[in-house]
Amino acid sequence: MTERTFSIIKPDATARNITGKINAVIEDAGLRIVAQRRIRMSRVQAEKFYEVHKERPFYGELVEYMTSGPVVVQVLEGDNAVAKYREVMGATNPAQAAEGTIRKLFAESIQNNSVHGSDSQDNAKIEIAQFFKDEDIVG
Repeated sequence: MTERTFSIIKPDATARNITGKINAVIEDAGLRIVAQRRIRMSRVQAEKFYEVHKERPFYGELVEYMTSGPVVVQVLEGDNAVAKYREVMGATNPAQAAEGTIRKLFAESIQNNSVHGSDSQDNAKIEIAQFFKDEDIVG
């Protein structure tokens, strides 16, 4: 079933100028990038995006990190896109990520793990809507 998911190429990856390499892994996995924009996430955007983690000890650091440099927000489309992209990203801890995954190839640490991907279809819709209007997404 064709669906959409949300992706962020995080500040550690944009700082190293590897957006294109990450996009190549995404596309080679059979996912299509149907919307993409490079932005500087504001503190308000980051706090809203990560509000689910507000009570967690890493919340403040996460917001600081995500606002520390440009990010690339994306909408990906494909068969079972949410599950597929989570597989392509690899484990949050790059040391545990499978060979060939984005995090195994490019992540620097658990926090600086280069990419974010939606964890469910419901969250994908919410996350996409935070950064894109319907007319921004070209299938």
